Formats: sequence, C-alpha cells, structure tokens
Amino acid sequence: MEEAHCEIPKIPASAGALIFDVAGRLLILKPTYKAGWTIPGGQVEAGGETPWEACRREAREECGIEIDTGRLACVDFLRPRQGRPGGMRFLFDCGVPDAAGLRRVEVQPEEISEFRFVPVAEALGLLSGPIRRRVRSAVGGRTCQYLEDGRPVAGVRN
Repeated sequence: MEEAHCEIPKIPASAGALIFDVAGRLLILKPTYKAGWTIPGGQVEAGGETPWEACRREAREECGIEIDTGRLACVDFLRPRQGRPGGMRFLFDCGVPDAAGLRRVEVQPEEISEFRFVPVAEALGLLSGPIRRRVRSAVGGRTCQYLEDGRPVAGVRN
C-alpha cells in the first residue's frame, strides 16, 4: 500500500516594526531599492529566525534602533499570485524607544536613503498599499489584528 505524500507548504515571512517618537509620530523609511516609503522590517531569515528576532534585527540594521519590547499588532496572510510567492507578514508595535536611541537614528545607506518621523495620517498617505492597510489596522489597536491580503476577514473577531 502506497502512502499519501503531502507537500509541506513553504511560506515566506517578514516582520515590520511600528516605531514612534515621543510626539506619537511614526518612523518611515525611504528604501533605495523600490519606490515609495516603508517601515523598518524585512524577511525572516531561513535557519530558524523568528518574526520577533527579524523585527529587531531589521530595525537595528536599517536604522540603528535597538528594540527591546513590542506587541504583535497585526498578522497578514498574502495569497500567492502570479510572480509573487505570498506569505505571512508580522507587524509589531514597538512603541517609543528611549530618547537617546531616537537621537541616534542612522540609516543603512545601501538600503535606506532617508527617514522621517511623521504623523500617522501623513504616513498612511506615503506608505504602499499593503503596508498602509496593515499600519492602519494596527495603530491604536489593543488586540492583534488578523488580515488576509491586507483586509479584515469575515467571521474573524479582532
């Protein structure tokens, strides 16, 4: 008798950080490798890195900020489409790092050309669609938001 073989899905994952200053403005970054603005974050590395570890590493690498605490604010499942593998996107609300850390923001010039702290409403106008929807859903929330393709899901209470 032959055993049924199931292919285990390989789902890419990334993690992002919502980082605020004491005035409540959101840190956004201008990447060198794509148009528009984004938040600190990137791919979870193979070999066992967790989304939280990726969030902290990317914040440190991209803008020199050490993240010590955070709250999972949003999980977004992106369906695979032609030319895009889809995946899981984790967004952590990291609050306000210490003031000394915010004064030392230093971007990684190979990947980031500029940074700004802007009011959330302004950031929503500058961020790309998928990131904008995640940030809009997560900011000010008390519970983790679950999205699919950046949108709330019928039947899921957040």
